[in-house]
Amino acid sequence: MQYFVVMIDYGRRGREAIVDPEVTRREVISRVASGEYRNISFIHEIADCSVEDVTAEILDEAALPVIGTTAADLQASQFDHVRDLRKHERV
Repeated sequence: MQYFVVMIDYGRRGREAIVDPEVTRREVISRVASGEYRNISFIHEIADCSVEDVTAEILDEAALPVIGTTAADLQASQFDHVRDLRKHERV
Protein backbone atom coordinates (compact mmCIF):
# COMPACT_ATOMS: atom_id res chain seq x y z
CA MET A 1 0.00 0.00 0.00
CA GLN A 2 1.20 3.51 -0.89
CA TYR A 3 -0.17 6.86 0.25
CA PHE A 4 0.88 10.46 0.84
CA VAL A 5 0.76 12.59 3.99
CA VAL A 6 0.55 16.33 3.35
CA MET A 7 1.16 18.43 6.47
CA ILE A 8 -0.32 21.92 6.23
CA ASP A 9 0.65 24.63 8.71
CA TYR A 10 -2.08 27.12 9.64
CA GLY A 11 0.18 29.14 11.93
CA ARG A 12 -1.42 29.95 15.26
CA ARG A 13 -4.47 27.82 14.38
CA GLY A 14 -2.34 24.67 14.26
CA ARG A 15 -1.46 22.06 11.68
CA GLU A 16 -3.44 19.53 9.68
CA ALA A 17 -2.27 16.25 8.17
CA ILE A 18 -4.15 15.28 5.04
CA VAL A 19 -4.02 11.52 4.54
CA ASP A 20 -6.09 9.83 1.85
CA PRO A 21 -4.98 6.42 0.57
CA GLU A 22 -6.84 7.01 -2.70
CA VAL A 23 -4.93 10.19 -3.63
CA THR A 24 -2.14 9.50 -6.11
CA ARG A 25 1.13 11.37 -6.60
CA ARG A 26 -0.29 13.04 -9.71
CA GLU A 27 -3.29 14.28 -7.75
CA VAL A 28 -1.11 15.65 -4.94
CA ILE A 29 0.94 17.54 -7.55
CA SER A 30 -2.21 18.96 -9.16
CA ARG A 31 -3.59 20.07 -5.79
CA VAL A 32 -0.32 21.83 -4.96
CA ALA A 33 -0.22 23.50 -8.39
CA SER A 34 -3.86 24.64 -8.13
CA GLY A 35 -3.27 26.19 -4.71
CA GLU A 36 -5.59 23.82 -2.86
CA TYR A 37 -2.64 22.83 -0.65
CA ARG A 38 -0.90 25.93 0.72
CA ASN A 39 1.60 26.50 3.53
CA ILE A 40 2.94 22.96 3.23
CA SER A 41 5.26 21.86 6.01
CA PHE A 42 6.14 18.55 4.41
CA ILE A 43 4.90 15.80 2.12
CA HIS A 44 5.76 12.22 2.99
CA GLU A 45 5.30 9.22 0.75
CA ILE A 46 4.58 6.06 2.69
CA ALA A 47 5.07 2.82 0.81
CA ASP A 48 5.01 -0.57 2.51
CA CYS A 49 7.11 -0.02 5.66
CA SER A 50 9.19 2.97 4.55
CA VAL A 51 8.67 6.73 4.73
CA GLU A 52 10.29 9.13 2.28
CA ASP A 53 10.22 12.93 2.37
CA VAL A 54 9.19 13.98 -1.17
CA THR A 55 8.39 17.62 -0.42
CA ALA A 56 11.04 19.14 -2.68
CA GLU A 57 10.28 16.78 -5.56
CA ILE A 58 6.53 17.45 -5.48
CA LEU A 59 6.98 21.23 -5.16
CA ASP A 60 9.40 21.20 -8.12
CA GLU A 61 6.97 19.19 -10.24
CA ALA A 62 4.06 21.44 -9.26
CA ALA A 63 5.90 24.69 -9.99
CA LEU A 64 4.24 26.85 -12.58
CA PRO A 65 6.36 27.88 -15.55
CA VAL A 66 7.97 31.30 -15.30
CA ILE A 67 6.70 33.59 -18.02
CA GLY A 68 9.13 36.36 -18.90
CA THR A 69 8.10 39.95 -19.31
CA THR A 70 7.28 41.16 -22.77
CA ALA A 71 8.53 44.31 -24.45
CA ALA A 72 5.12 45.94 -23.92
CA ASP A 73 5.38 45.32 -20.17
CA LEU A 74 8.86 46.83 -20.09
CA GLN A 75 7.70 49.89 -22.05
CA ALA A 76 4.69 50.40 -19.75
CA SER A 77 6.99 50.10 -16.75
CA GLN A 78 9.26 52.80 -18.16
CA PHE A 79 6.29 55.12 -18.80
CA ASP A 80 5.16 54.57 -15.20
CA HIS A 81 8.63 55.40 -13.94
CA VAL A 82 8.79 58.62 -15.98
CA ARG A 83 5.32 59.62 -14.73
CA ASP A 84 6.41 59.00 -11.13
CA LEU A 85 9.49 61.16 -11.63
CA ARG A 86 7.31 63.99 -12.96
CA LYS A 87 5.04 63.79 -9.92
CA HIS A 88 8.00 64.45 -7.65
CA GLU A 89 9.51 67.33 -9.64
CA ARG A 90 9.79 70.73 -8.03
CA VAL A 91 7.48 73.30 -9.52
